[in-house]
Amino acid sequence: MDKYAYYKQAFAGLPMPYAYVDLDMLDANAKAIAQAAGSKKVRLASKSIRCTEVLRRILDSDKVYQGIMCYTAEEAAFLARHGFDDLLLGYPQWHQDAIAELADWIGQGRSIVFMIDCLEHAAHLEKIAKDRGIVFAVCIDLDMSTDYPGLHFGVWRSPIHGWQQLQPLAEHILQSSWLKLEGIMGYEAQVAGVGDRMPGSPVKNKLVSWLKKQSIAEAAKRRKEAAEKLAAMGAELRFINAGGTGSLDSSRLEACVTEITAGSGFYAPGLFDYYASFRYQPAAGYAVEVVRRPKDNMVTCMSGGYTASGSAGPEKLPKPYLPEGVILTKLEGAGEVQTPLLCKEGVRLELGDPVYFRHAKAGELCERFKTLHAVSQGRIVAEYATYRGMGECFV
Repeated sequence: MDKYAYYKQAFAGLPMPYAYVDLDMLDANAKAIAQAAGSKKVRLASKSIRCTEVLRRILDSDKVYQGIMCYTAEEAAFLARHGFDDLLLGYPQWHQDAIAELADWIGQGRSIVFMIDCLEHAAHLEKIAKDRGIVFAVCIDLDMSTDYPGLHFGVWRSPIHGWQQLQPLAEHILQSSWLKLEGIMGYEAQVAGVGDRMPGSPVKNKLVSWLKKQSIAEAAKRRKEAAEKLAAMGAELRFINAGGTGSLDSSRLEACVTEITAGSGFYAPGLFDYYASFRYQPAAGYAVEVVRRPKDNMVTCMSGGYTASGSAGPEKLPKPYLPEGVILTKLEGAGEVQTPLLCKEGVRLELGDPVYFRHAKAGELCERFKTLHAVSQGRIVAEYATYRGMGECFV
């Protein structure tokens, strides 16, 4: 199938730029992720999806999908207003009014769990819970990074590196009248979120691959130790959360793990092209319009500079996707109001033609567009409002 012609015909007449989600590819990715999870449940990472209709579609697709990991208290309240339940805050929250609004939803029977990693977090939540006369469920975030001489392999998240830091916090929660320890989470970001198939970097790829193997073993050891020692203290955990899309194949093997978080894999953004262990279908993207032809082998598109967050590097730029054979220029990259593209031999684009891009990351695409045009079997079947299109901007 000529995918460029397929999309060009399906979206004919739409003003550019526009974003889209290919439902056939999305469904295929959801099926593949459900299978990859093995016997584990999968919690959806809303940060990587940012569209309530897509969240519902995935949750309804397979019983393996249960619950959502959200990223702010305000977003959790928004999702609760739209009927979602079993919400795990992936990051600690501090603003009292936002936490108090979630207390209202908890009082109405919604399952909402707060993330903590220190005694200050616990004390802050206890005060609000006591004032509201309600018990807050909490999850302890375990650090899964690994330190080597001169290298911190992982992300700077929780200060809880092992049982020495975990024990006093767990004891405090278990003795509290206002907190209930419901789960632990250990996210091995250096496994789930780091590519090991970067073009032009064979030595680095081998090093990253080796480091990942070491991290997988270390993460499993830490989670197992935490689970066993918490059980010995009398803690009755509802869940033990691990991993991400990029570590499904390893996290699912751990006996103590009950659920794995996944989000980016459903859209399969550009960064996922650099993983050696899996491949999903590019289900989301955006189109920009050719408005200039500076010379025979080049076109310039209007806008397109939707660059991903994180440390700066060429891998964070959006990737020209269709038609095949168009590439960004090194000096200009993808620009705020214009994006020049070099066209390889045999590629001919006319003024007004679309060029399809894939964002380097997943959910950040939805911060740029109010709507995802949903396409299936060669035609637009729906328009899904993104968080932005619903009037929300959480971070």
